[in-house]
Amino acid sequence: QIFQPLHTLRSAEKELLPGFHPFEWQPALKAVSSTWDVGILDGLSGWSSSVEDVPADTIARRFRYDVALVSALKDLEEDLMEGLKEHGLDDSSVMGFSVTIKESCDGMGDVSEKHGGGPAVPEKAVRFSFTIMSVSVQVDKQDAAVVIFQEMKPNSELSCKPLCLMFVDESDHETLTAILGPVVAERNAMKESRLILTLGGLPRSFRFHFRGTGYDEKMVREMEGLEASGSTYICTLCDSTRAEASHNMVLHTITRSHQENLERYELWRTNPFSESAEELRDRVKGVSAKPFMETQPTLDALHCDIGNATEFYKIFQDEIGEMHARCGAPPPSLEERRRWRATLDKQLRKKLKLKPVMRMNGNYARRLMTAESVEVVCELVRSEERQQALRELMELYLQMKPVWRSTWPSRECPDQLCRYSFNSQRFAELLSTTFKYRYDGKITNYLHKTLAHVPEIVERDGSIGAWASEGNESGNKLFRRFRKMNARQSK
Repeated sequence: QIFQPLHTLRSAEKELLPGFHPFEWQPALKAVSSTWDVGILDGLSGWSSSVEDVPADTIARRFRYDVALVSALKDLEEDLMEGLKEHGLDDSSVMGFSVTIKESCDGMGDVSEKHGGGPAVPEKAVRFSFTIMSVSVQVDKQDAAVVIFQEMKPNSELSCKPLCLMFVDESDHETLTAILGPVVAERNAMKESRLILTLGGLPRSFRFHFRGTGYDEKMVREMEGLEASGSTYICTLCDSTRAEASHNMVLHTITRSHQENLERYELWRTNPFSESAEELRDRVKGVSAKPFMETQPTLDALHCDIGNATEFYKIFQDEIGEMHARCGAPPPSLEERRRWRATLDKQLRKKLKLKPVMRMNGNYARRLMTAESVEVVCELVRSEERQQALRELMELYLQMKPVWRSTWPSRECPDQLCRYSFNSQRFAELLSTTFKYRYDGKITNYLHKTLAHVPEIVERDGSIGAWASEGNESGNKLFRRFRKMNARQSK
């Protein structure tokens, strides 16, 4: 070591510095600089500014995507070497590494400073992050790739690396797409190229596969150019309308894809058959903006939990108010509905210590969706058979839930996975008969996905829970901590 020329020592030292690892791309990335010692960038870099451009006060900060990926791989260096050793793979037989990335992006409501003088500004933020889900290697003379690393806690904030922080409202489509534009460009460039990086003392080659699954429905619709979630086109996975989805609750297949959305947008933009707005909209199934970033059509487990709990909460209110007996009667007044809600909240608070929340959140949803809370609600329901129906509905739901919640359903709940289609059919049957008053011609987006798409997604990806947005959501919590600002908690 001592007798080596200075500059080689320099690079050895540089190797050891955190975050600076020399790497190269073959072929070089289009429109991305080949320097590798890049730190945090202004979120607007990647857009060439003209003379007239007023430098915006920085509203975003980000890492260059490839630099962040390299840093994340370097963090896993020991695990990867360990994985090779475990499978008895020596360096000569290993061809190349293949890395699967989960991308998440989520808007955060009010992140303005809570102390300090001056007016409260409605500041909103969006975080974009990625998680390395698995790394596999192609081995000489073998067809199947060998998985040498699998993220065991894909929903922990520890495995979820932030890539870009923006002070933007997620509904502000223009600003959001302007800031994420360079990220998308880098991501597309990386798909076409391979990374050469020294791991375990040898240069190795990596290919990346990006899967944008950590988005809630609002974000997916925004990225993929679909109408907002109140649209008659209820689903981000299939072309069903709300009415169709409520009549045929279970039998749907995933048809939408990024490519198809792009083609449909072209149809929408050009209207080649000179159709009326209504006909055109029906032809493109609600795609009316340019799809901006490719997402993987899946279902977000966390928001599925929340959406369905909201639905059950409303069913409980309707059952307390005996809605099923109101055939043909005028709809209940707002006053009555408030009364039912107050009764339900009071009962849940008294028996389960469940405080009412302004907006349903994950923790409330988990506590509400239990057999115990159904028993508590049944105390308020007079008719014996309605109680039975509620119990059966919850029982079926609790059978179905682990399938889209667990990280590895085929390992963790194989029986429930096998029975899923059967259970969802029975669940749908209950909704369309016993609870017909609520599901005649309408159904909520997440309930449709829960009933119609879960088995197909699990079969394709092996898991729904692992690909959910939780890691990013937990990261939001950290972000708030670092800004020394606390969300307005309900009293």
